[in-house]
Amino acid sequence: MSEPERPVVGAPAPDFTLRDQFGRDTSPSSFVGDKAVLLVFYPFAFSGVCTGELTAIREDLGRFSSEDVTTLTISCDPMFSLRAWADREGFFFPLLSDFWPHGEVARRYGVFDEGMGAALRGTFLIDRSGRIAWSLVGETGSPRDLSGYDEALRRLVATPS
Repeated sequence: MSEPERPVVGAPAPDFTLRDQFGRDTSPSSFVGDKAVLLVFYPFAFSGVCTGELTAIREDLGRFSSEDVTTLTISCDPMFSLRAWADREGFFFPLLSDFWPHGEVARRYGVFDEGMGAALRGTFLIDRSGRIAWSLVGETGSPRDLSGYDEALRRLVATPS
């Protein structure tokens, strides 16, 4: 099986509109010209590694949500499951549901695993002009290493688009 096609650094980021855990429509394009957007795809709400990753975002929210960047997390879970998980874990940043059509946004970013029916651990930093500035796709069973994100964000802040 071939690798899915993913947007490359410098390419326009595929836009979309998904509902968050509160039922609000959210699109990365709404931040163009204002902030960078970090998209964090993850496989499943309520799973151990995913809970750990989103807890790390919650615990260090200033790193992921500031005047320079906003973070949008995405899974193929239904909106109501995301709401229950967010309430239980105290996740009040956007958890977007790519439930229906199932995995459509994850497919557009080349991070949908057909066999698992869920997103891979894909991470994409979109600059203020709406282009991919950095990306990382990791193993499903292991937490992602976001150290490259910090450097990519520093470069974006130093040279705004």
